Amino acid sequence: MSCLKNVTRSIFLTLVIVGFMAFGGQNWIKLQFKNFVNPSHDVVLERAQKVGDFSKINKEFEIEKAAGILGYNAVLAEHKATGQKMVVIDSGKKIILTKEDIQANDAEERIKAAINKVKYQAATLDEFSVTEKGTMTSYGQQVPYVKFRARIKKLPIGEISGIISVAKDEKGNDKILVSANEKDKYSQLIANEFFKDINSK
Repeated sequence: MSCLKNVTRSIFLTLVIVGFMAFGGQNWIKLQFKNFVNPSHDVVLERAQKVGDFSKINKEFEIEKAAGILGYNAVLAEHKATGQKMVVIDSGKKIILTKEDIQANDAEERIKAAINKVKYQAATLDEFSVTEKGTMTSYGQQVPYVKFRARIKKLPIGEISGIISVAKDEKGNDKILVSANEKDKYSQLIANEFFKDINSK
């Protein structure tokens, strides 16, 4: 059971970090959301409500996709001016990543171990390192995050940086928060601005 849990974790983290950040994520998003091609903005917002209340997010952000992925509900948003991506995944009662993992002294090793268990066919994540830790507001609470840098092989995007965080909603379900951008384009201020306005439904 523990082995299966670790495999699920590694698949999830690899797909989120690599898939969503692959220079716009076009091919990966089309594959994963093939049944959700070109829905109306209203439909996207309605689906996003399964993950949280996004009604107060700033207009400089656009929710691009909201759908089920690998048995989880996920929302993908973009900061229109910079292309920075924000991802919110509702893992429900399934434990993928916890606040304790993020806060642990060996957070980098825990994330690396999960990522290294699976090699994504189209791209691989390499040189993953945690550069700092911090906190931000989301779902009405202070949540911990780790800031990371990584290199994506087999894709022209190259190096990315961003954060991984976990919040709990009022039902106790984990919400995994990821934001990333190319190289030095990542902005924590943009991530803070987006995530602070998300609340439980």
